[in-house]
Amino acid sequence: MKANIKAISYYLPESVLTNDLINQEFPEWGIEKISAKTGINARHISAKDEFSSDMGVKAAEKLFAEHNIDRSEIDFLLFCTQSPDYFLPTTACIIQEKLGLETTIGALDFNLGCSGFVYGLSLAKGLIAGEMAKNVLLITSETYSKFIHPKDKSNKTIFGDAAAATLISSEKGFCTLSNFVFGTDGKGAENLIVKQGGMRFPVSDKNEDIVDEFGNVRNDKNLFMNGTEIFNFTGEFVPQLTEAILEKSNLMKEDIDLFVFHQANKYMLNHLRKKIKIPEEKFFIAMEECGNTVSSTIPIALYEAQKQGKVAHCRNLILAGFGVGYSWAACNLIVD
Repeated sequence: MKANIKAISYYLPESVLTNDLINQEFPEWGIEKISAKTGINARHISAKDEFSSDMGVKAAEKLFAEHNIDRSEIDFLLFCTQSPDYFLPTTACIIQEKLGLETTIGALDFNLGCSGFVYGLSLAKGLIAGEMAKNVLLITSETYSKFIHPKDKSNKTIFGDAAAATLISSEKGFCTLSNFVFGTDGKGAENLIVKQGGMRFPVSDKNEDIVDEFGNVRNDKNLFMNGTEIFNFTGEFVPQLTEAILEKSNLMKEDIDLFVFHQANKYMLNHLRKKIKIPEEKFFIAMEECGNTVSSTIPIALYEAQKQGKVAHCRNLILAGFGVGYSWAACNLIVD
């Protein structure tokens, strides 16, 4: 049984952190410099009392309204986040109740970052192919801003909060899920990490702030990213990932009409595009007004590509997610 992406919607919080506001706080960090390096003009930041489940619900409600979807037909909910409301219960269970979904559905959380949307698509495809579900609601929602130290200008500049809701169905959609490839390498785990908060390192009030060579401030309960190592990882593995999905799909690079990669930052994306030798017109970027929204970057970009009419005339698309874990995944979409 085929699995198809039927519809996508997304939600961005009301509060906006512009480059001008960052520049006011960090005068040495010029507006033009931020835009040129990151490709980001603004990021949306979740309210103090707004959490991943709240944003996920708002994204799903937009999905139902924008695409005239009957929520009673949802029979499985997948929720991807690294900032859940609680350790337990499962946030997907909370979302089921808030959305008024049937109590006969399956619902689960999975913890992945920038590769999470592609992994979620694969899980949805498996549920449909195994005839365990017909309509899977995949929600990605992240509030990384709550992990970032107020004086960490590097991470503050890159990450924004967002949620996306995607309906994967056995019924015809705008594209069909085809092949998938995956990768995992835990040796890079400490290069993108929030160290405190789990069982191994419980949250402590006795944290000393550390200032790095660039003036960024953080401690063990904040998000730490080793930018150099993450850049090196993507430069090594993403070209291999692209070749692997092309080979598995029995396609040449020239057969692909549109590539939609995880929207990390403009500098990294352009580096990857040139290294893989993807024509600029076939490489979609949509992060200027929302930043790096982790697991929601690909569905947001795919929504915008569809809105701009770039998907309608395609036959083959490649999605690729990569980052924290290390974790990476890619898939081939076929436009019917």
